[in-house]
Amino acid sequence: MHDRYDGKWYRTLTFVQKTTLPNGAVETWYEALTAPGLLRIDVAPLDSMNTMIFRNDSIYDFRGGKLMRSKAMVHPLMVLGFDVYAQPVAETARKLRELKFDLSKLHETTWQGRPAYVVGAAAGDSTSAQFWIDKERLYFVRSLEPSQKDSTTMLDTRFEDYRPMGDGWLEMEVVFLAGGEVKMREEYTEPRIGMKLDPALYDPRKWTPPTWIGRAAASGGN
Repeated sequence: MHDRYDGKWYRTLTFVQKTTLPNGAVETWYEALTAPGLLRIDVAPLDSMNTMIFRNDSIYDFRGGKLMRSKAMVHPLMVLGFDVYAQPVAETARKLRELKFDLSKLHETTWQGRPAYVVGAAAGDSTSAQFWIDKERLYFVRSLEPSQKDSTTMLDTRFEDYRPMGDGWLEMEVVFLAGGEVKMREEYTEPRIGMKLDPALYDPRKWTPPTWIGRAAASGGN
């Protein structure tokens, strides 16, 4: 994955996201990513100053512009969907092992009619932590892992509706399932790549306005 797109895959990305939560509520999220390792999510209405920042393998949760909590967290979807193309292979492998994927196990299957690699499980194993990669295009399409709350329930995350984006690709929809039931859905609009993003966006020491959004987008999310 890294070698195929080295120096080609976009490093910065912004988009607007329609988020359908487990209770059926719908929210608008504004997301800004700088690979590797930086992601900011601002939840509409923007004047609520409710923000999540991912950096340093941690998550920082702001409410009303004030940091309420933080904790260590390696974000698997950032690693597999974006960071893998922007950081050394050894760093990606380290994080995936930390996430309990057995990188020594590999087999091939098909997913939605396309050949795929499965890493982390032998053929026929649907209960071990594993991630699936499109064999031809080498992008992440699916992960399976036991729930931390109930190991008999499998969490199934799917990146869907991939479209070309610059010299890389971008999924336009993310679906989260638990025990075979859809629990959450994320749908992207207005994706943009290649822009310069202010490093202050990702600074957990002080909340700063998400200046990339712009006045029109901001009013649309309120």
